[in-house]
Amino acid sequence: MEPVRTCLGCRRRAPRSSLLRIVVCDGELTADPSAVLSGRGAWVHRTDGCLDTALSRKAFGRALRVPGIEAHVTTLRRSLTNQSARVPWGSPREQAAQPREQLMSND
Repeated sequence: MEPVRTCLGCRRRAPRSSLLRIVVCDGELTADPSAVLSGRGAWVHRTDGCLDTALSRKAFGRALRVPGIEAHVTTLRRSLTNQSARVPWGSPREQAAQPREQLMSND
């Protein structure tokens, strides 16, 4: 059974593979699509609506225990724009089922 996390935007529970982990690196909100960066993480659906709702509710500051971090969202938006073009968003099982050559071509 896959771990379940709660989206900060819509507050719905979902499998971890369908959410995006957000962490604080060097005082900036940063996307962690592979969920391997160290530190406390917060989870959101990969939609603008959930991200905007989480930001307006100041949920990242509470979840990550860094007050006022929402002011540093430019790096997060830039990284999400860059990653959406190159990261396959399927579940880890779907990605494992893809041929290695296809995954390499997404880089």
